[in-house]
Amino acid sequence: DSWTRDDKRGSGLTNILSNGNIFEKGGINYSIITGDKMPKSATALRPELEGRKYSALGVSLVLHPENPFIPTAHANVRFFIAEEQGKNPIWWFGGGFDLTPYYGFDEDAVHWHQTAKKACMPFGEDVYPKYKKWCDDYFYLPHRKETRGIGGIFFDYKKDNWEKDFKFVSDLGITFQMIFNSIIKKKYKKKWTTKEKELQYIKRGRYAEF
Repeated sequence: DSWTRDDKRGSGLTNILSNGNIFEKGGINYSIITGDKMPKSATALRPELEGRKYSALGVSLVLHPENPFIPTAHANVRFFIAEEQGKNPIWWFGGGFDLTPYYGFDEDAVHWHQTAKKACMPFGEDVYPKYKKWCDDYFYLPHRKETRGIGGIFFDYKKDNWEKDFKFVSDLGITFQMIFNSIIKKKYKKKWTTKEKELQYIKRGRYAEF
């Protein structure tokens, strides 16, 4: 579904996959929004944005598999820039990915985190541990005293160097695709029962709770 806002200040693509051979339901969305003035809810935390025109764009996805032995996966990347004539633009990147298994497999968890760490290493030794902790904290369910899944990496307000940060975000997209595909290929033929499917639905409720 290709959409455009009534005020012509935004557009995007909403893609829904239902009842597929691998995914029971999946949503992949792209959007770009522009505006002449930041809402007060945003400038209250970042007053330096007040009075600036802005553009925000992002890609986000959540994929819920049919087979309960394949985990649910989430990823998103986004870019924001606010501009004012005569002043330097204010911009940053954000995003990340995380995995929510219904049945834990040690080898998948190790592969997930080791590959994420490898993708982060060219950008600094402190990047992975910092963004892993950020993900663990962000996707924590206080009322259950547990994380939503096994985590991954999450970050916001990343603005060290535009070219380097864009490369980091691009690499994350490639890494996510590579890791998740490898898990799918190992699990999609694995037989499952109605009882195992029921547990999948219960665990999937963590997304609504979050």
